[in-house]
Amino acid sequence: MTCRLGQARKLTEPCSIVIFGASGDLTARKLVPALYHLCKEKQMPPDFRVIGVARREKTDASWRQELRQALAEFSRTRPVDGMVWEEFSRHIVYCRGDLAEAATYTKLERQLSGFGSGPLGRNILFYLAVMPSQFGEVVEQVHRAGLLHPNQEAGWQRIVVEKPFGHDLDSALRLNNELTRYAREQRVFRIDHYLGKETVQNILMFRFSNSIFERLWNRDSVDHLQITVAEKEGVGQRGGYYEEAGALRDMLQNHLLQVLSLVAMEPPVSLDAEAIRDEKVKLLQSVRPLTAQDVAKQVVRGQYFAGVVDGQLHPGYRQEPKVKSDSNVETYVAVKLFIDSWRWSGVPFYLRTGKCLPASVSEVRIQFRPTPYVLFAAQCGQRLDSNSLALRLQPDEGISLRFNGKVPGTSVAVRPVRMQFSYDAEFGAYTPEAYERLLLEAMAGDATLFIRRDEVETAWRFVDAIRASWADKPLTNREFYSAGTWGPVAADDLLAQSGHVWHEPMGSSVKRQSVERESVEREGVKRQSVGA
Repeated sequence: MTCRLGQARKLTEPCSIVIFGASGDLTARKLVPALYHLCKEKQMPPDFRVIGVARREKTDASWRQELRQALAEFSRTRPVDGMVWEEFSRHIVYCRGDLAEAATYTKLERQLSGFGSGPLGRNILFYLAVMPSQFGEVVEQVHRAGLLHPNQEAGWQRIVVEKPFGHDLDSALRLNNELTRYAREQRVFRIDHYLGKETVQNILMFRFSNSIFERLWNRDSVDHLQITVAEKEGVGQRGGYYEEAGALRDMLQNHLLQVLSLVAMEPPVSLDAEAIRDEKVKLLQSVRPLTAQDVAKQVVRGQYFAGVVDGQLHPGYRQEPKVKSDSNVETYVAVKLFIDSWRWSGVPFYLRTGKCLPASVSEVRIQFRPTPYVLFAAQCGQRLDSNSLALRLQPDEGISLRFNGKVPGTSVAVRPVRMQFSYDAEFGAYTPEAYERLLLEAMAGDATLFIRRDEVETAWRFVDAIRASWADKPLTNREFYSAGTWGPVAADDLLAQSGHVWHEPMGSSVKRQSVERESVEREGVKRQSVGA
């Protein structure tokens, strides 16, 4: 047996990984490259099988050849190591069948039984790389085929499902009920790849193993917090999906609220998975619900129109494929929320995410309370920088502390400076991709980085109130933004109400242009005439 990455106390046992939807994009881009890299790093169990289940007619050899070609394109290390691939590919087999037919699961059961009475036929990770509408049906068929054994003596079986976990609270409840009708909650691993990122995980270690910061992590020292998840790309070919989801459902409901829960949760009683997830749920339940009046004041949506990104003209959202010419779907959302707890009472949390922004970057910024201006008023006036701590989640993972220092020379000049930590510079070691870590965690049975059903349902309760308040209201001119800028004017107004401003992520070289910001309202009239 082999140890998990970064933790010697958990072991992975020989097992079979069954991928439903094996012909899909997720399998080629993420899952098989992740398993290949785990094999390359000698993190896989000593014996394993990868079984792809899909409807298309393929042989073991033809599917392996497809995966080899995909690996050449999507592997994070190139060229592909021929010897590692040769060893890895021997463990890959294909099972053809329609997921709606019981015969497919009978065939799968025979294939697993053919591995003998050992762990390969009993320890099974079922990965549902299929549409959410198929989750319940696939789990029911797996149950009917006798592949979910009721007792631990028959090994372990776990089910991994991808987001979205429903599109609102009611659908999430139905989905969770479908899954847990045939598999206990402890067997269901809801995957959010964002939680597999190294710095997201390091939030807990950073907070609770460093007393100098944990003592400051409260309302007495913190002025406000900002969480940014920015994407440079537009919706592209995902226009049809985005018309149904929007930024609120696609990003805020899961990624941003998950990061929020880790940043603001109370210390767990242990590092056990359930202890950590208990505290995450408590935090989400402490987020103050928003009324319709609150949404009008505390939530901003936006949509990009045509603009310049990296020197190239990018079409507006309404010109993207499969998008309605008069769509009001948001490609940007920012929210100001409060956590009704002893630790965070009165501290505003600002969360934002958007498409077609200047950079693809994710960051948590803790802005500390300013010092009195008495000593430095003559030199700085009211402009003395407040200390801040930035946790860079991607790319270039690291942590930056911003503080004030004296400028060398005879004058008493003060200037903000940074003390920066970079994972690459400090450790220079193998850092697994999110799916590598999450697959390994699932094989080891550690649910820490996976989402429990009450987390999902609590997040949807918060988000549904926002959707209901928006209803069919059209976007206003102040809610549009040019592709390649940091969002709509209304997002700046949101922070200005409290005397705050958005801080662009560290290392971001693209700043807002005031002339662009001031022209948004004028552009709104022009956009409507050209269908932007």
